[in-house]
Amino acid sequence: MKTSDFYYDLPQELIAQTPIQQRDASRLMTLDRSTGETRHCHFYDLPDFLRPGDCLILNDSRVLPARLLGQRLPGGGACEVLLLTDRGEGTWECLVRPGRKMRPGAKLSFGDGELTAEVTGEIEGGNRLVRFTYQGIFLEVLERLGKMPLPPYIKAELQDRERYQTVYSRHNGSAAAPTAGLHFTPKLLETIAAKSVGIGYVTLHVGLGTFRPVKEKDITDHTMHSEYCILPQETADLINQTRTAGGRCVCVGTTSCRTLESWAGEDGHMEARSGWTDIYIYPGYRFKVTDALVTNFHLPESTLVMLVSAFAGREHVLAAYQEAVRERYRFFSFGDAMFLY
Repeated sequence: MKTSDFYYDLPQELIAQTPIQQRDASRLMTLDRSTGETRHCHFYDLPDFLRPGDCLILNDSRVLPARLLGQRLPGGGACEVLLLTDRGEGTWECLVRPGRKMRPGAKLSFGDGELTAEVTGEIEGGNRLVRFTYQGIFLEVLERLGKMPLPPYIKAELQDRERYQTVYSRHNGSAAAPTAGLHFTPKLLETIAAKSVGIGYVTLHVGLGTFRPVKEKDITDHTMHSEYCILPQETADLINQTRTAGGRCVCVGTTSCRTLESWAGEDGHMEARSGWTDIYIYPGYRFKVTDALVTNFHLPESTLVMLVSAFAGREHVLAAYQEAVRERYRFFSFGDAMFLY
């Protein structure tokens, strides 16, 4: 298939720049993947579409305030570092700007010297290895000095950084939020649990590769980025019990879906696993365990649109997206949601 097969026309003004005041008041489009039928609701209506005996799987990764603004030493020229992957012993793989002046040996300072760093290497693709020096606990320093790494299509300043975190986020490590989960509130989760829907958690640390455009004309030529994910035993047990009893496994977000599909056996059986996944899901893929999917509206020609199209059919998905444009839905990270079943 061609990458252009997943294009749709999106007016720029429909790209949500800020979160709405009430998380679960966002709009929710439902899509029946067998018929293509859609309905227009709100996210707080989601419990109406879940059945007793289903399980809901959430990604509890937490976004690092991984964008650091500082100065190059000596001289004081401005620099920007975006943390991507912890390589251990104080060294991170990073995106840096300005790249031409951030060669190995370059020294950097952040927060009036509270955090200093040195570029120690350059790796394939242009990313840098940066070794940090600091007093105390690195994550605490990062909380003080770092900014949220918002996607490039969001131009507005985020007033409350917790709005780019899910209410159930626990494990630091993501460079971007698992945005389908941003709609949930503690009360909504309580309502879902009271309906005898099991709730389980996985962890997938979202990388910036999730925003990387597919540049190849043929989708099969695209190289998928790798992300670290964890499937705990209790979640594996919940999924196995749910499916044995005839319930559905409902994944919240493409990240939860990719985690489960990475570790599922051919028969859908789950066992605790952790490791790196570069699973690439596009039409033709046979889902092993995902029975329904909660997700936001994704960028044209992205791997995420391809995953959703694999789940619900390309024609159904693109028709639903065109309907969402007509109905003035809000798109992308701070936008509205879909429930595909």
